[in-house]
Amino acid sequence: MAQRTVLIVLFEDVQSLDVTGPMEVFTGAGHFARAVGDEYRVRTASLDGGPVRTSSRLTLVPDSSLAEAPAPHTLLVPGGNGTRAPDPALIAWLREHGPRAERLVSVCTGAALLADAGLLDGRRATTHWAYCESLARRHPKVTVEPDPIYVRDGNVATSAGVTAGIDLSLALVEEDLGREAALTVARHLVVFLRRPGNQAQFSAQLSAQTARREPLREVQHWITEHPGEDLSVEALAARARLSPRHFARAFQAETGTTPGRYVERVRVEHARRLLEDTADGVEEISRACGYGTPEAMRRAFLKSLGTAPAEYRRRFHPAN
Repeated sequence: MAQRTVLIVLFEDVQSLDVTGPMEVFTGAGHFARAVGDEYRVRTASLDGGPVRTSSRLTLVPDSSLAEAPAPHTLLVPGGNGTRAPDPALIAWLREHGPRAERLVSVCTGAALLADAGLLDGRRATTHWAYCESLARRHPKVTVEPDPIYVRDGNVATSAGVTAGIDLSLALVEEDLGREAALTVARHLVVFLRRPGNQAQFSAQLSAQTARREPLREVQHWITEHPGEDLSVEALAARARLSPRHFARAFQAETGTTPGRYVERVRVEHARRLLEDTADGVEEISRACGYGTPEAMRRAFLKSLGTAPAEYRRRFHPAN
């Protein structure tokens, strides 16, 4: 029976969900794995083997010290407040042992610990959106990508904040054991096996600021609720009772993005949900989302998600 040890590193002020989310995924996958002649062995370890307090004041008791921990197949480093001023001994341990793992994973600001250990130099990575800028500034050898929920670069995988660690863990389970195993775990945890790594950390509504002026706020809501309508600048400006030039300038000033980019993200998100949740054809969905033709929707998906609509549906539409 093949065995994959998943070692989760614990430290003071770790984010509890960064630990327990991936732990539940890999532990759940372990039950499936044994049925197909495979196995996950999930272990936790702190520097000295002693209990640690999470940032929410939950106490976690590790299985062992890092020195006594088994050599991992997957070494997973969570994030949390404890990454801001990490113990130098922890960084030294990661620097020595990280390259020996077959797969190196971080959740949220755990990427900062990998970067401090030099393990992300020359690689693409992501972290929680609030810390992407500081990670890029502190570690110029790392190419920080602020938008995706997780990034894979060779055998190194980094994820965005908190629940993105579950998305990444499910993707790794699918890589190891296949889609059926990952779907089984996702259903058991009542989460969706749907978010590709290059999906943005924020929806269009969250990524853009809410406009202060009521006419512009109403336009934002209109776009979200009517993606198949005429959403040209001229049409939206008329709805806001402004000239097109004044509308475009005011919309960008108050939301931080142009009307065109906002519309594009709303339409992609709406199309994505229809591909996931319905059996409607691509042509029907393209019309419902305002693309007009399947080819126009295909170009938008390739630009935003790096995959075509048909492939997106194949990967993220739940099996019946």
